[in-house]
Amino acid sequence: MAVLQVEFQSETLKRQVSFKAILPTEKYKAPYPTLYLLHGLTDNASAWLYNTKIRLWAEEMGLAVVLPSGENSFYLDVPVKDGCYGDFGEYIGRELVEVTREMFPLSHKREDTYIGGLSMGGYGACRNGLKYCDTFGKVAMLSAAVHFFENSRQWVTTEGNTIGELKCIGELDEMENTDRNPRYLICAIQERNKKDGVDHFPDFYVTCGTEDHLIGANRSLAAALKEAGAHVTYEDGPGIHDWYFWGEHIRYVLDWLHIKAQKKEGVI
Repeated sequence: MAVLQVEFQSETLKRQVSFKAILPTEKYKAPYPTLYLLHGLTDNASAWLYNTKIRLWAEEMGLAVVLPSGENSFYLDVPVKDGCYGDFGEYIGRELVEVTREMFPLSHKREDTYIGGLSMGGYGACRNGLKYCDTFGKVAMLSAAVHFFENSRQWVTTEGNTIGELKCIGELDEMENTDRNPRYLICAIQERNKKDGVDHFPDFYVTCGTEDHLIGANRSLAAALKEAGAHVTYEDGPGIHDWYFWGEHIRYVLDWLHIKAQKKEGVI
């Protein structure tokens, strides 16, 4: 097992960026199935490594894990394209996948490519998993911050806006019919499915603690995905918005992925 830190010049973010990667080099044959795993608000690419057993479990399963830094962006594109900040949505959904596939022996198959995250990262996984549904075959949302278009405007602007994260989304009335709203993307995929006669929805795993203030929004969006025709596994259980819950439930996510990596010859 190798844990790497990589720096490169990002075209979409317009600056030097870094990410971490877990690669199962010793036991498993390449190309590797890959999970792009997103951190939450105020955290960084190291959070999953420091707070969970993701490295150990990825090694056991033959899974590559890519851990980008999303700053506090909610993994969204900036609305003003002539600025210098850059587009985190396109970075996560397109550029990072392309760059890591060039650097490492990762599978290029949709069915082997997954995106997941917690809280802000759960929103980013949902939004980008839907927008880039031709890339990601499965999406995992842990305590996802999908409340912006699920809860009342009053709740979102007070309890759901702890450090000003609402500014990442924008004016909700203006953004409701844009790709910042997962329900807008759900409807777009529904229309595409009707036109093509093919199911373009990724599979979804949605989980949240029953004492988490985001439980209602997660239940609501999971129901919307199911109603639209997506395959959704929904699970909740005792817990709040913390690493005790995410550290336990990321194991359930990995089991849900049903990884079928091939071991190298002579490896028990």
